[in-house]
Amino acid sequence: MSAFRKLTIATVLLMTTLYASPANAWAEPVPIDDPIPEKPAASALTLTLEEFASFPKTEPTPAPTDQRLVRWARINYLGELPDGSRRLYANDLNGKLYLLGKDRQPREYLDVAATFAPDFLSGRGLGSGFGFAAFHPDFGRNGKFYTVHTEWEAALTTKTPDLTPQPGTRFHGVITEWTATDPKAAVFAGTRREVLRLGFSGQIHGIQQIDFNPAARRGDKDYGLLYVAAGDGGRGTTSDDPQNLAIPQGKILRIDPAGTNSANGKYGIPAANPFAGQEGRLGEIYAYGMRDPHRFSWDTRAGGNRLLLGHIGEHAIEAVYDVGAGDNLGWSEREGRFVYNRADRCHLYTLPDDDAQFGYNYPVAAYDHDPPPGHPCTADSGHAIVGGFVYRGARLPQLHGKYLFGDIVDGQVFFTVASQMKKGAGRAPMYKPRLVDSTGKQVTMADLAGHARVDLRFGQDNAGELYLLSKANGKIWKVTKAAYPAGVLPTFRQNLVASYDFEHPLPGDPAKEQDQGTSGSTITLVNGGQAMRVPDKAYRGSGNALQTRQVEPATAGNDDWKAGVYGEPGVPSLRAFNGVKATTIMGWFKMQGQGPAPNSNTADPADYYGAIGLAGLLSGNSQGHDVRALLELITVNGELRVVALARRVDGSSSQTFAANKPWQEILPRDTWVFLAATYDFDTATMKLYKNGRPLDGFNTVTGDPWGVEGDPEPDVTSATDPRGIKIGGSYPQNTREQNPCDCRMDGLMFLDRAASPAEIRAQYELVRRR
Repeated sequence: MSAFRKLTIATVLLMTTLYASPANAWAEPVPIDDPIPEKPAASALTLTLEEFASFPKTEPTPAPTDQRLVRWARINYLGELPDGSRRLYANDLNGKLYLLGKDRQPREYLDVAATFAPDFLSGRGLGSGFGFAAFHPDFGRNGKFYTVHTEWEAALTTKTPDLTPQPGTRFHGVITEWTATDPKAAVFAGTRREVLRLGFSGQIHGIQQIDFNPAARRGDKDYGLLYVAAGDGGRGTTSDDPQNLAIPQGKILRIDPAGTNSANGKYGIPAANPFAGQEGRLGEIYAYGMRDPHRFSWDTRAGGNRLLLGHIGEHAIEAVYDVGAGDNLGWSEREGRFVYNRADRCHLYTLPDDDAQFGYNYPVAAYDHDPPPGHPCTADSGHAIVGGFVYRGARLPQLHGKYLFGDIVDGQVFFTVASQMKKGAGRAPMYKPRLVDSTGKQVTMADLAGHARVDLRFGQDNAGELYLLSKANGKIWKVTKAAYPAGVLPTFRQNLVASYDFEHPLPGDPAKEQDQGTSGSTITLVNGGQAMRVPDKAYRGSGNALQTRQVEPATAGNDDWKAGVYGEPGVPSLRAFNGVKATTIMGWFKMQGQGPAPNSNTADPADYYGAIGLAGLLSGNSQGHDVRALLELITVNGELRVVALARRVDGSSSQTFAANKPWQEILPRDTWVFLAATYDFDTATMKLYKNGRPLDGFNTVTGDPWGVEGDPEPDVTSATDPRGIKIGGSYPQNTREQNPCDCRMDGLMFLDRAASPAEIRAQYELVRRR
């Protein structure tokens, strides 16, 4: 039992803040109203969805009392047979298994509902029916595939679950092995046998998915092993079933369908399973502590050993987990990275100080429910995650390495960058791609499904191409294109965390500019708003530029025109800059004033600022001025120079690389110039470029201000969220006027790696005016 569970509920509910005591004092869990305040950010990545297939209408058995089960066709997955035939398959929860050939027309291969009637059930419970099909990786030779379906009524008294059933069992989840006489046949003919039967007390959270690791090859220990995602049957809120290693509910199981050493003798328990052979623990268990493990997949680039799970939460948290053998996801002691308290269904709680001792595995990505005002805290808010896939196909390079997933109910589509989903390192940023149909019209999944309740699912073929499914109208769409806006060097697009062209005002708020990079970090046009977008063509394809300037030099205040984003606890969408070895800032700049500007913070008319702000990434503890990486003009030894300035560690020393040439030669007045700066924190090297060519310069600080010497490990930035981006001056939160720039800017780009000299030259040549 966790330390939190030992606390009295009365004590917990009286707390409203953490103890304001020394850092080493005990901090008790406290309730949280908004567990994950940051929301998925809009991304400039555009996905084109083309209609791929349409399925015939089906009906649940028996007629449903829950209108959410009334769908056109309850298609639940699309996959490809592993036999080289290029045939696709899809299952309908109402009982049909279809095959699709080159013409994309679904043809019935097997009627699961009819086979198991009258015990078959699909009209009670959202996950009931023919839930999934998994074809053995050697199906082309052995003809074997597996299905899972639900049974009720007479089956509850005439058939016995193989492992401990839950009290008051109301339905069975049944895994069946089918052996086709001819694997090439268009309609199934052959034999079947029951492999495993589980008993669940509720009509929810049964066996959601069964599958084989597609990356496992013959001879690998994982080859031919069947993974089984079994939910908690709805009992996680009232029992410790998900934490009980003696029962199968609330677990991912791993079994060998070809083995015989299980209790029922119909399957094997792999010796490599984490609890195999342990007294009082089920050897079938691979991982545990789950409520509703809805969809899982493997990232094949990670050697097939990285299993990513979309896990549906109870109170608020929809999460993606990186699941390994023996992992405990914490339910129902934890929901995501929060304490779940059965006595307070309206809140989650912060973690206790001693949480590390329990060894829970926390999400690598997550979002919360955000119910509308007045929504009952114990009622379903209409959100549930559906897990997806990391794209490793060859046709869509801009989607490569991204994990695409979504929300079942409203059909929102999300992605994360797989390399940023690091186990034990907190949540990776989530993004929302822009969706368009085959005509290029922007759409939502609700538009395509023709219904507000989309019932979204994902599928994948053997080439790694991705598909989106909706039960609402029984249709499937294929992702046929993935693109970022034109004008960005292709090799930059994966690492382009933030990019601003000032052609994309936020709908409904023209004082904000949408990010065209991967992070979706919207910036504010401070003080000037929409008027700061001015018609000026910095480069080919440009229409507007950003105007920054000092408004009233003689008046103390914060009225300077600048841009940026600021967050006191950090800006999560900029998390890609945490713990990185290198960064790049580049963009187009046109100087309009003499510079630097008069210092409006003093009464001395002869006092001028010592710098001219261009663009910078703030540090994780910045007050709005200190930076992790900066491209600017500052005074060096009494002379204004173009510089690259950065600090590796928050609050530590910075290093400055200053250009040798006078700044007026680098940035002549009323002339557009493409400037770039790279920051390599591992080698303690910075470089500057003008119009794609390197600028000679020198470091202004001797010694080792970044602290990179003496440690053989790679040197990286602090693992803290940057507090924002500043453009055209300091303090984007507008608490002070500092270093304003009378200039115009365009095509600003922030990368989480160091661009090479050849890439910087190529980016300049790609868009420069001719």
